Amino acid sequence: MTRALLTFVLLWPALAFADHELVDRDIGNGQILYVDHCASCHGVKLEGQPKWRRPGEDGILPAPPHDGSGHTWHHDNQLLFDYTKLGGESLMKARGIVGFKSGMPGLGDIMSDEDIWDVLAYIRSTWPQHIRDIQAASNPDHGQ
Repeated sequence: MTRALLTFVLLWPALAFADHELVDRDIGNGQILYVDHCASCHGVKLEGQPKWRRPGEDGILPAPPHDGSGHTWHHDNQLLFDYTKLGGESLMKARGIVGFKSGMPGLGDIMSDEDIWDVLAYIRSTWPQHIRDIQAASNPDHGQ
């Protein structure tokens, strides 16, 4: 059995259940909201800001890309949701990490929880299938 096939077979149960927060979302609404609230920093094509891996003079990293070239897909759905809703600094403070600098504002006062999930589903919909599969496997199945 090839390594890729073995990996798929071993991950299949996780892939089948792990991504339920993003299933049956309104991707069209997510795209509109992304353009309205996210594209000014993360780019209309999800390309992020130049030199996004290097902190600016203020110590804050530029907005990363949300396409397959970035690191968004390395995180589970709940972290992405919380980061979007609360903002980077607030989320890290809530998790006990003090002094973390982030340019990501909390959007929970601007968008509903459902809207945030729609945006995340839109972002995910732009990734190649193999990246979607890897990211889905990082999510707990919550007994679904």
